[in-house]
Amino acid sequence: MDIAMIKFSIVVVCLNPGQGLKRTVESILAQTCGDYEILVKDGMSSDGSVEALPPEERIRIIRQKDKGIYDAMNQAVEQVRGRYVYFLNCGDFFFDRDVLHRVEIEIEKKETRIKQSGGIQAAPRYIFYGDIHERRTGQRVPSNPSLDAFGCYRNVPCHQACFYGAGLMREKGFDLSYRVRADYDHFLWCFFRGKAEPVYMPMVVADYEGGGFSETRENRRISAREHREIVEKYMKPSQVRRYRAVMFLSLSWLRTWLSENKATARVYNKIKRRIYKS
Repeated sequence: MDIAMIKFSIVVVCLNPGQGLKRTVESILAQTCGDYEILVKDGMSSDGSVEALPPEERIRIIRQKDKGIYDAMNQAVEQVRGRYVYFLNCGDFFFDRDVLHRVEIEIEKKETRIKQSGGIQAAPRYIFYGDIHERRTGQRVPSNPSLDAFGCYRNVPCHQACFYGAGLMREKGFDLSYRVRADYDHFLWCFFRGKAEPVYMPMVVADYEGGGFSETRENRRISAREHREIVEKYMKPSQVRRYRAVMFLSLSWLRTWLSENKATARVYNKIKRRIYKS
């Protein structure tokens, strides 16, 4: 396969991940679309997990110390060869064997429309994104199919749902000053300053483990603080005040609880999908 024509660079970051790494990589290798490379960014693991990966020419292992998950992701981006970059965490999987095939179709549809309208876009400035399946609640978590500034304030798709044009990642990596919300900061940069177009795909992209790094009690507090800092960087003060008021009056804390509770998540996400379709 001509490396210049690779469609997807799939980045898997790890540090002593145990069996999770092998299961995640196997979910990639099982894809019916073979137009990809896998970059395993290993922070010098010592548990033998990297050595246990199957011998496969599409797997490239980058063994290098890093300062954490976002630094590791930045290091991997420096070596990607694909037109689109996707980050899949250890312990997460593609939802089924045809995910990349369906994403490829969505990309071709968009690029065909651009060509037919007379547009030229050698370096894609898109973020193709879909939904995720949350293993913890057993529910499909829908993404907002029509993102605007308020949608960006409320919540953006998690990186396991997003395929970024590689150029966007090279222009601005993840800001390491943010411990929990660097991916949120990057998405807002793409939207507000990078002038990227988010393109929703009506499909489930990943089976998301949940309960990870950003969801511990301490990191939730850090996340709230970083969210305030980031939105103030990209949005006008009047916007931020208005959006905060809307979130407060619409009981955002209660909606978060409903979405994370196993007993209520199904009904909550069903209502959310209907609202998005209306």
